This record gives sequence, structure tokens and C-alpha cells, in this order.
Amino acid sequence: METTDILIKIRKIVRSIDIESKKIQKEHGVSIPQVLCLNFLHNSPNYQATQGEIRRFLNLNPSTVSGIIDRLEKKGYLARLPKLGDKRVVNIALTSAGDKLLKTIPSLLHVQLSEKLKKLNEEEFIKVEEGLNTLIRILDIEAIEASPMITMETGLEDIEV
Repeated sequence: METTDILIKIRKIVRSIDIESKKIQKEHGVSIPQVLCLNFLHNSPNYQATQGEIRRFLNLNPSTVSGIIDRLEKKGYLARLPKLGDKRVVNIALTSAGDKLLKTIPSLLHVQLSEKLKKLNEEEFIKVEEGLNTLIRILDIEAIEASPMITMETGLEDIEV
């Protein structure tokens, strides 16, 4: 196999993520991180979470998460609610409009990949993991932080140069 073949395979993965992101944005008016935020709230107790909980789940910096929440609030997909008993804490709550939107969005690529990885036998899974570890090592990118979600919407403020 030529090195070009490997680069093409990586490019196919990156391109499919980009295509999915653009399709969701065009058809539903939200980015993948926004969808992930809404999904997190949907799966949270009482459909609510703090901004810090959302930030830890998305593994993004506070200003990026704040922007995601602001945009979703403007669209009516979530609301900020003061926490009962402690007005200093604000809960972010999924609205019925946000829940309705989630029902129209197809299963995301990272969810599909996760489900398919779980179906691999142990030997196949180890091969995939070892191959990815090799790529990360030869690219010298071990120190780069990454979320378990596949997205192309990382803001420039999230990239350390």
C-alpha cells in the first residue's frame, strides 16, 4: 500500500465529518456541537444541566460553550433557569422546541461509529486502536486534547498554537 492510499482514507473520514456537519447545519440550522449540547440536556435529569456540566461533556472551553448556549437560547431550543434555592447558579434547560428539533435530526456519525466499534471482535478492535495510536504517535499529536465526539466545529479559540 502506498502512503497516498492512507492519506486518502484519512481524508475520506475527515470529508465525511465535514459533509455531515454542513448537511445538519443546512437542513436544521444548528451545528454538531449544538446538537450534542441539546442531546446532553435531553439525557440529563429533568432535561437540565449547568453550563459547567455541558462544558465538561463537550470538552470545549467556557467561551465556546457560552456561545453555543447563547445561539440555542436565541433560537428557543433551550432556556436559562435560576436554580431553586441558589440564584447564583443557572440551569440550562431543554425546551419543547429543542426536543422537537432533536427528533428530526438523524443519528450522528460519531454515534453510528461508536455502535459499529462495539460490534467489532476484540482482535479487530485492538487493530483499529493500534493503527490510530500509531498515526497519533507519528504525527506527534498525543498532547492535543479532544472530545469523544466527532465534529468539525472547533473554534479557533480552542486551538493552541
